[in-house]
Amino acid sequence: MKIAIIGTGNVGRALARGLTRAGRSIILGSRDPANPKAAALAAETGAELKAPAEAAAAGDVVILALPWSEAEGAVKALGDLAGKIVIDCMNPLVMRDGQLVLDRGFDASGAEAVAEWIPGAKIVKTLNQAEAGIMADNAELPHRPLMFMAGDDDQAKAAVAAILEDLGFEPLDAGDLTKARLLEPLAMAWINQALFRGKGIDWAFAAVTRR
Repeated sequence: MKIAIIGTGNVGRALARGLTRAGRSIILGSRDPANPKAAALAAETGAELKAPAEAAAAGDVVILALPWSEAEGAVKALGDLAGKIVIDCMNPLVMRDGQLVLDRGFDASGAEAVAEWIPGAKIVKTLNQAEAGIMADNAELPHRPLMFMAGDDDQAKAAVAAILEDLGFEPLDAGDLTKARLLEPLAMAWINQALFRGKGIDWAFAAVTRR
């Protein structure tokens, strides 16, 4: 199985490193394949480096790791992704009145918008609830970090759960894609603690069960 990562920013780089460490075959989709940083990441991870639409076409699973401000145009430009598993790890963040807020809330979600942009794709919302560094390497955390996922296709979620386990996470199924309306605000809870309440970024949510 080849995993195409669309975007080579902080999250894309972290996922490339984490998945490579787990032995996954990856393709990097960069709007500028000649960019030295993208080329260096490809060399580091042994990944193929392609234009985004070419990477998405070649991948069995497509991970969207794009800034929300560019997401709609970039996702629509990927072409026909019908039948492919698409992991949406984007959070729909915007600046409003000088504050970082969600672009949509409990009656809509960014993931549902993505599903409208690429009809027929099997969208799974996940990998939006932790900082990029935790996605790259979380082996030293005292508890296994959790990662919720939401989607309408059970087989797609099973495949994504295996990817999450490869990245060191405990995958928890939150339900259908509308539950992304819960997962995106959960990311805001993480951001609030990390950036505005002094906790920093080197932590993740965990599910601790009574024995």
